[in-house]
Parts: sequence; C-alpha cells; structure tokens
Amino acid sequence: MARKGPDFATPVRRVLIAVMALALLALFLFWRIDSPRAEQMRTAMIDRIVPRFEWALVPVTRVTQMVSGFQSYARIYEQNQELRRELQRMSAWREAAVQLEQENSKLMAQNNVRIDPALTSVTGVVMVDSGSAFRQSVLLNVGRQDGIVEGWATMDGLGLVGRISGVGNRTSRVVLLTDPSSRLPVTVQPTGERALLTGDNTALPLLEFVEQGDNVRPGDRVVTSGDGGLFPPGLLVGQVAQGSDGRLRLRMAADYERLEFLRVLRSHPAEAVVDGAAVIRGGVTGSIGPQMPTSEGDAAAGDPPAPGTTP
Repeated sequence: MARKGPDFATPVRRVLIAVMALALLALFLFWRIDSPRAEQMRTAMIDRIVPRFEWALVPVTRVTQMVSGFQSYARIYEQNQELRRELQRMSAWREAAVQLEQENSKLMAQNNVRIDPALTSVTGVVMVDSGSAFRQSVLLNVGRQDGIVEGWATMDGLGLVGRISGVGNRTSRVVLLTDPSSRLPVTVQPTGERALLTGDNTALPLLEFVEQGDNVRPGDRVVTSGDGGLFPPGLLVGQVAQGSDGRLRLRMAADYERLEFLRVLRSHPAEAVVDGAAVIRGGVTGSIGPQMPTSEGDAAAGDPPAPGTTP
C-alpha cells in the first residue's frame, strides 16, 4: 500500500484561524479605543475601504428597496380594501339621500297648494335674502292671496324668526328679530322676568330692560310674553347668553344661517271688551244672583248693597 504523505493542510488551517481570530480581536480592541489619534486612524480606514466596497452594497440596497416596496404595496392594498368598504357604506347613504331628496321635492311641491284659512299656519319658502348691512329681512313666496296679514309671526322648525312687515299679492317680507328696528317683549323662564329683545344687526340681539337682572342666568329659556298682542305668548325665541361686552344677549333658537322654510302663524285679534263693568255684573248675576255694586256711582244710584257689606 502507498503511504500517505504528511498532512500540512490541517496545521495551516489552524494557524490561519488563529491569526484571523487575533486580527479580529485586535480590530475590535482598536475600534473601542477612545483616543483622538485612534479616531483619526479609524476615519482614514473608513475613507479608504468603504468606497471600494460599493459594489458589495448594491445587492443589499436592492433587497432593502424590494422590502420597502413590498411594505408600501401592503399598505396600499389595505387602504384599497378600506376604501372599498367606505364605498359600500356610502352607497347605502346615497340611497337614503335620494329618498330624502324625493321627499323634499314632494314637500316643496305641496308648498304651492293654497291652504285653508281656517288652519293655524301657512308654510312659505324663503325666496331670497334681501337683508343688508342696515336691514335684516327675507322674502317669502306667500302673500295676500294666501291670507297673509302684516304683523303675523314667522317661525322656522324650532324658534321665532321675525314678523311680517310687508305683504304683496304673491310675496311677503319678513323682518328678522336681529334687525335694528325689531323690538320684542319676552319672558325669561323659569323666573318669569320680563325683558325687551332689541335687534342690533348681530347674531346675538340684546336683552334689555330686564326687571331683575340678577335673576337671569346664561342658558335660561326665553319665550314671547304676548304683551301688546302682536305675537302669541309662549313662542320659543332662544336662550340667554353673556356677550363679550358683558351685556345680556340672546342666542337664537332659529337657525338663521339656513332659513329655507318658514311658518307664518295666524294670530286673530282678540274680541274687544267695550263695557267691562257690564261683563262683570252679568257674570256675577248669572252665577250668584244679586248684583254687586261695581263703583260708588252704582251704590249711589240706589243699588242695594250685598249682604255683609257697608254701603
């Protein structure tokens, strides 16, 4: 048998491994030395070695770009799925909006129907905002032929808006409560304090001549008082608010920014009482019997005094 020669590969490999380990250890220690000279040497080594290995960094750069592109694609896919779900929800909302639009068209078509004067209100559509810097008013498409009378109150879906100030055959003008010429007697609830709402061409009209100002708080409900007989009592006007100037103002319940439909309230004047004394005597006579003297003149005229009274 042929004899094998001496094996030089294993010792050489061991020596190379040991040298490489020592070199790596020396490089690690050299890289950890905190010295200005060592820092300069490290910087010089990086400047010489790293630029020559740009070709080796190309695959790493490509792989990084591919990973980033895949992540971006995954995000785009998720956003696309979310948009699809949003589109499905919006389709349902679109169907609801179409139904509401059809219903609104029917209501607007019904607005042209002449309403029986025996009803309590007439609904009109706001044609144009004819307000200016010195006058706050709107025009309605109902007028004298619909039974509209000057002075009637107008409301939107919730609160009082203003009053009819001019009536034509087919249109009428509504002066808003924010107009400087508007004066409205109101009642503050729950205290029952009487006040006067004065328009000053702003969104928050003034609340003036309050009987007991200390009893009024921001947030209190304000309704019409009915004083003067122009407006019916109890119509909602708004809530008390504290102005920036410290004065009491009113936050209107009506949405003045979206006046589309207004209700004109029919208010018939109350029957005038000509002889109040006769009404009182008639009521007492019918319920009690003997008439009671209502004045010294009646007693002097010979009417018998009621039992238990002194003539």
